[in-house]
Amino acid sequence: MELIRYSEWKDTKTTLHLLSQILGKIRLEVAHQEPQWAHVMLPLTADGFSTGLLYSENHMFQVDVDVRNSALHVQVDGKKKSIGLKNGTPIKSYYEFTFQTLEQFGVPVSIYPKPQEMSIQVPLDQDTEHSTYIPEDALRGLELFHFAVQEELKFVGPLRCRKVKPGLFWGTFDISAIIIQNISEPFPLDKVIEKAAFDEQFIEYGFWLGDDKVEVPSFFVLPYPFLYKDMNAASLEPEEAYYDQEVSEYFLNMEAVLASSDASNHVQRFFHTTFDILSAELKWENCDYYRNPLLMKSQPTISKK
Repeated sequence: MELIRYSEWKDTKTTLHLLSQILGKIRLEVAHQEPQWAHVMLPLTADGFSTGLLYSENHMFQVDVDVRNSALHVQVDGKKKSIGLKNGTPIKSYYEFTFQTLEQFGVPVSIYPKPQEMSIQVPLDQDTEHSTYIPEDALRGLELFHFAVQEELKFVGPLRCRKVKPGLFWGTFDISAIIIQNISEPFPLDKVIEKAAFDEQFIEYGFWLGDDKVEVPSFFVLPYPFLYKDMNAASLEPEEAYYDQEVSEYFLNMEAVLASSDASNHVQRFFHTTFDILSAELKWENCDYYRNPLLMKSQPTISKK
C-alpha cells in the first residue's frame, strides 16, 4: 500500500467522486430508507465501488465503477453493458451511458443531477469539464479505501451495539462506519441532509482522502452532538493523534499510520481510545457490554493442512 497525496491525483479523485455521485443518487431514489442515510452509502468491491444490488418493480440491477479494470458496468436482470473509464471522457458521457442503458433494459431511473456536498455546481448531465482519469492513481486511491474499510470493520464488527458498517458516503467521498446510541438528538437547523443524518447521538469513524487544504489522507472520528472543546485526553493514542475542537473531530493522518511498525495496530488504538474518551464524555451507558466476546470459534475454524 502506497500513500497518495491529494495534489498528486486531485483531478482523477474528482472524477471518481463525481461518478460516485451518479451511483449514490441512484441509491437515493430506489433503496429503502434507513436512519443516518445508511441506505445511500455505496459498498466497496474488490475492484471499486458499486450501487450494490437494487430493485425496481420486477427488475434487479446494479451499477459498478470498476477502478481496477477502468470500466463502468450497468447490469439489469443478467444483461450487462460497459463503458471504459478513459482519460478525456467527461462525466456527461458516463451519465448518459448509465441512464440510457438502464432505460434500455427497462429501469427508467431519474435523479437530481446537481452534485451534493461538493463545490462543483455544474449538473452531472452537463459536465464536460471533469474528464481526468489516470488508472494508476485511481488504483492507489482504491487501495487506501480498501485499507480503511478493513480497519473500520475490524473495529466495529465485533461490537455488540447498533451500528452502520463501513461504506462510501458519496457526498463527502469518505469511507465511514457509525456507532449509534438510541438517544434522540435533533439537529438544530432545518437542513435536509443534516436533520436526517444528525438526529441521534453517534460516533462516526471515517477515512478521508484530503482536499486543497489538507494534502495527506486521514482517519477521523466525529462525535454527535458536536464537542467544540479540548478533548485531547492523556489516554488518546497513538501519539500522532489529536483533537481539533474547531471542527469537533479527532484526526490521525495516513503518513503516521504508514510510518508505524504496525499500521493496523496504529489505527485500532486510535479507534478504541477515541471511543472510550467520547462515550464517557457523552455519558453513554453500558458500553462495556459492547466489547463482550462473541461466542464463536476463532477464525479460521478449519485448520490448514
